[in-house]
Amino acid sequence: MANAIIDVVSADELPQIVALYNQIFRPARNIDTFRRRFQGRHNPLYMLAKVGDEPAGFFLGFETKPDTYYAWFYGVLPQHRRSGLGSQLMEAAQTWAAKQQYESIRLECYNQQRPMLHLAIELGYDIVGIRWDADRNSNLVVFEKLITATK
Repeated sequence: MANAIIDVVSADELPQIVALYNQIFRPARNIDTFRRRFQGRHNPLYMLAKVGDEPAGFFLGFETKPDTYYAWFYGVLPQHRRSGLGSQLMEAAQTWAAKQQYESIRLECYNQQRPMLHLAIELGYDIVGIRWDADRNSNLVVFEKLITATK
């Protein structure tokens, strides 16, 4: 497992998280994109993972229904992949969501993102659907995991 510290942080850390996002994903997004996505959302969660003193990954999520938490974005810098950091972030988010009394956690992943697909399955997520993303002309695989047993 990665030797990382994962902290729940405030929205004040969003600039650092957006910088990480832009190192990991394309196309790049500006901070306003993230602020708009969280506008009016209940129970947003911002997590920042550090290895040593360096940011290495992040998690962003929010409530979609009173019993379901949505893992909007996970990201791990390329040099920290395959170290267990992704698993550590996902497990930290699951633990947080369970403590908040959510019954399940849901995420979506593009079919082309094989490492994330494998990680979700390895961590006990079930495929509950597929959704077409017309903006990217690609399928998203929808995963969900019951977390009530971890309460």
